[in-house]
Amino acid sequence: MTTGIALVGTGYVADLYQATLGNWQESLTLCGVYDRRPERLKHFAKKYALSTYDTLDAVLADPAVEIVVNLTNPDQHYEISRRCLESGRHVYSEKPLALDVGQAQELVDLAAGRGLHIVSAPSSVLGESAQTLWQALRKRQRGAPRLIYAEMDDGRVHRMGYQNWKTASGAYWPAEDEFRTGCTLEHAGYALTWLVAMFGPVRRVVTVAHCLIPDKGPHTPENYTTPDYTCACLDFDDGVTARLTNSIIAPHDHHFRVFCDEGILSVEETWDFSSPVRSVPLGDTRLKRQLHKIFGFDLGRNLKPVQRRKVASARRGYPMDFALGVSEMATAIKEGRAPRLAGAYSLHITEVSLAIQHPERFGTEYFPTSSPDPVRPMDWAES
Repeated sequence: MTTGIALVGTGYVADLYQATLGNWQESLTLCGVYDRRPERLKHFAKKYALSTYDTLDAVLADPAVEIVVNLTNPDQHYEISRRCLESGRHVYSEKPLALDVGQAQELVDLAAGRGLHIVSAPSSVLGESAQTLWQALRKRQRGAPRLIYAEMDDGRVHRMGYQNWKTASGAYWPAEDEFRTGCTLEHAGYALTWLVAMFGPVRRVVTVAHCLIPDKGPHTPENYTTPDYTCACLDFDDGVTARLTNSIIAPHDHHFRVFCDEGILSVEETWDFSSPVRSVPLGDTRLKRQLHKIFGFDLGRNLKPVQRRKVASARRGYPMDFALGVSEMATAIKEGRAPRLAGAYSLHITEVSLAIQHPERFGTEYFPTSSPDPVRPMDWAES
């Protein structure tokens, strides 16, 4: 039996979810969609031949809807998610849960008090690349991990012709909202979810955040000061530490590298759910490469993925399965367990992301108060 879901918000990101819902026909049924902008709703529904709701109240009055997928702008996340939880619906929210950590905590507490679940994107940690890397770490294939470098740099977006970025249903990239929200809240989660799943809660955050280019052209928000560059050092238990950068300044770079006692485990692109996981021994030099040709020394290899899937992807060049997290949530609810990314986990990702972006609120050194339970690997990756 499938789980009924509704999409609330049919802007730019909605097409990315719609493009991948077909991967999960055995677990999800899209009951309908809603947007507060009638014309946007009309275009989206017509493109994909979907049923629509006239109001959010109509969504919440439909008994077939068990999970509301909140795809509204970040400044609406808290209010929409709260109303959905109060109506007795589970919520899968785009990142972040809220723009205020107190409101994010309130949502998690509200869900728990009503026997519901709330999950925040992104779900890339559930994909093949992350799970393959995580399995290699658990098996200590290159020894104990010590240091992680994670980059979430996207280049100078304001010079990339974003005015022409348009989805299949005609939604333009929401430049002003993206700049106002900031690249850290938009993208840090792709690395943070991996870090927290693999190494446990972040215990200490030391961050630098700056708005380096205050004029990004005609779509620059009024009084724009949101950081377009952040660099955070994150401490975990067992002495593991990480450096995470986010920017729309430096050239595109989404590497995730784990430096271990006996070598390096790395993924080149965290937005690619099938990006190869590379395992390289310590001290891979030109001499070793020459010796390998003669004696067969270990010079590294791509690890065999723990699972291979042929799936529809959200957009060309970035095979991201946006609906994966919704499906995992639905499956968990049917099985009577908590979703892997639910509650305290999503709260922790939100808290740390906010702390990285806003040292003026949290201080340049911050000790997160949330501490989620360990995340279980996907069933097909546990060995």
